[in-house]
Amino acid sequence: MTTIEMEVAVARYFNPRVNIIVPNVSWGLGVHECDVLVLTTSGYAAEIEIKINKSDLLRDKGKIHSHLHRKIKRLYFAVPETLRDCVEHIPERAGFLVVRESHYVEVVKEAQTNEDAIKFDADEILHLAHLGTMRIWTLKEKLIQKLSIADERY
Repeated sequence: MTTIEMEVAVARYFNPRVNIIVPNVSWGLGVHECDVLVLTTSGYAAEIEIKINKSDLLRDKGKIHSHLHRKIKRLYFAVPETLRDCVEHIPERAGFLVVRESHYVEVVKEAQTNEDAIKFDADEILHLAHLGTMRIWTLKEKLIQKLSIADERY
């Protein structure tokens, strides 16, 4: 399973019709890099760390920030079904999501709540939404390039 397939499954699970869900958040909000950031209607954020192989999961233990931040209320690790037995390699406070080949997300373990988490303010919400729209246009540009290359082949 690819990272993109995992991102789509996770986004579907957290429901983009209700929540702001942005992949690859790495600047502008004062938080560490997040594979997927979900901002709920209540104004609190959840971070979803996506791991597609065991070595990536083990390497994550060495991150200096340890996925701790006052703007992150819940932390989840999402893995493909092949890594289901790796739950012991995630932080105790983290939730554990398994993405099946059908792209169904199973909650194996719920995330603990960071009671000290703070809500995003209006400027931060707007900035996150801005980052999300930037991802859409970049993706569309890549799609156009791929379609153009495919058209040239025929």
